[in-house]
Amino acid sequence: MNFTSLITDNVTELLVKIIEFTQTRQKVLTRNINDINEPGFVPKDLLVDEFSNLLHDAVDEHIRSRRLVLRDTENIKFGVSGRFEVRPVVDRYAVKLLEGDRDEYIELQINKLVENSLNQRVAAELLRQKQETVSVDY
Repeated sequence: MNFTSLITDNVTELLVKIIEFTQTRQKVLTRNINDINEPGFVPKDLLVDEFSNLLHDAVDEHIRSRRLVLRDTENIKFGVSGRFEVRPVVDRYAVKLLEGDRDEYIELQINKLVENSLNQRVAAELLRQKQETVSVDY
């Protein structure tokens, strides 16, 4: 889904980025479960803390200067017109678990999916409420 058409303000833009991030992460985590038996498979994840820190810094900047600045990192890129790219990285902890205890590895992936789903639902609900508020204002 193209969320960039929904962007009406800075808060909406951040919620859209969270939804896009969690959708991408869901695909990565699902692949971590589905491809477990593929030769040469290496589990990956998105850098959640890095993304969270970027959003935190953007909110701080917005509070200080009333402008939203989303800064790129090596793994997270904010482009023009709302473009957003995030690169999965090898999850070294998951690699160790996969080698040692597949049940614990699967449990880790499921827990990450549950957490990610919750984050996505919260952002989507906040976005829905925000859009309803914008619609009522017009």
